[in-house]
Amino acid sequence: MTNKNQAPKFASKIIGQTRLRRSITVAMFFGTTLAACGSSASATTSGTSTAAKTPLYLLSSEGYDSAECSAFQKATGIVCKLSDNSTGPTLAEIQATKNNPHWGVAWTDGNAPYAALDLQGMLLKNFEPTTGTLTSLGQKLVPTDKSYIPTGLTTAGAFIYNSAIVKTPPQTWQDLLSPQWKGKVGMNNPAVDGPSYPILASLFKSLGGVSQGEAFMTKLKANGFYVSSNSIADDLLAGKVEIAIGQNTSGLGRAFKNPNIKVYYPNPSAALPSTMAIDGKASAGEIADAKAFANFVYSPAGQKVMLSGDPQGDSQFFPIIQGSVARSNVPAASSIPFSFPNPYKWGPLEASINTWFTTNVA
Repeated sequence: MTNKNQAPKFASKIIGQTRLRRSITVAMFFGTTLAACGSSASATTSGTSTAAKTPLYLLSSEGYDSAECSAFQKATGIVCKLSDNSTGPTLAEIQATKNNPHWGVAWTDGNAPYAALDLQGMLLKNFEPTTGTLTSLGQKLVPTDKSYIPTGLTTAGAFIYNSAIVKTPPQTWQDLLSPQWKGKVGMNNPAVDGPSYPILASLFKSLGGVSQGEAFMTKLKANGFYVSSNSIADDLLAGKVEIAIGQNTSGLGRAFKNPNIKVYYPNPSAALPSTMAIDGKASAGEIADAKAFANFVYSPAGQKVMLSGDPQGDSQFFPIIQGSVARSNVPAASSIPFSFPNPYKWGPLEASINTWFTTNVA
């Protein structure tokens, strides 16, 4: 995950076109895309008939979000206003403004927070993009009520290490308790780093529940577990730890600068989808814009931007749209021991588990 610590700031990338021209462009773009996909144009254009009347406000923490926002605006003429920040502050902003939301689309890693938002009645339900077809892996990530939209997949809880220092990394989670790794293992605080919470959810699930997971983390702390206040992958490069537990893209990205950086995928490795949701309280016009944006992301053009917009970071994901191919240094998804914690169980537990972690481990 690209680190974004700046304060939220709406940065409009405005293309000067008339509303009429924008409406024509939207119709032409989606008409062409849907024809290529074998879908009826009415399914999408009915969601964009008022799109030209209002801008789209996008809250996002994805490394390719700016490129996607610009490409969407260029393709459709719909003004895209981006607030780019890290996952934690982005989700906190949604909660803080839930009584008066000022966003149309939210796009971050993880699905547990969106399940929690869905349970609060904040998300638009029963919508799926029609411009691309999900793979079987992607279909596992769709909620029953279609309240949020999976767009790609990474993993949380990968073991990232420097092969020039560590010849044989730990193979299992239990290995981390060995004296061999005392004081040499660490991760980000999930209370600050949004993509880190799925590490705990997946691990706790595999161990049998919250109490069993907390007992494991207590033992890990006794073995000198390190909690980063910045970036655990950067702390690895600085020599503060030898094993960084984090999002696999953190390791894949840093390998560009240091080819000795490797990523090992323990069992379980938590499935961490990039997830999009639409504000259920938005105006009809912005909901139409939001649907158009989701359709653009699922289209071949939008997938191309996702795969190129952050080449040494978030673009190194496992595609879940049929026809999209991962970047060359991303391993085959079939080789990853994915774990799929139920977001509707673990999402509501996030605040309490993070609080426990901060108090007892960090």
